[in-house]
Amino acid sequence: MQIHWTNPGVIEWCQYLLDSYAHWIKLELIDRSGTPLTQAERLFNSTFVVASHGTEGDPILNYGNQAALNLWVMDWQKFTRTPSRLTAESPSREERAHMLEQAKIQGYISNYHGIRISSTGKRFLVDQATIWNIHKPDGTAIGQGATFFNWKYLN
Repeated sequence: MQIHWTNPGVIEWCQYLLDSYAHWIKLELIDRSGTPLTQAERLFNSTFVVASHGTEGDPILNYGNQAALNLWVMDWQKFTRTPSRLTAESPSREERAHMLEQAKIQGYISNYHGIRISSTGKRFLVDQATIWNIHKPDGTAIGQGATFFNWKYLN
């Protein structure tokens, strides 16, 4: 089985994700030295969480680095088939949708915090998350990404 970060489509997605982060935030998310493959590996193995979804009507998660897979307790196949709204409990979904819409309008938001839930039902508080729009070089919107370094499990 091919490791997902070596998949050409995932490598390309990582470039869009990283380029878009740099565009909106004016900083690099990771060290961008080396080939796109090296960058995809570095992103996947980062200690902070990185996840993204596409632009479907009910967006599906399409990328999660190892930290995200661990936090949500999913493998790549399950994670990338999950509607992103299911990463939040039902009462938090309206607030999450509002935050995503705000990011869509502004290009990004930072210092977001909210409660999320893993596939096993474990709740955790995400703190100081950054959410940004992902686009192709021609400006076509293709998704939204999220990253955060801080989370804590809740009882």
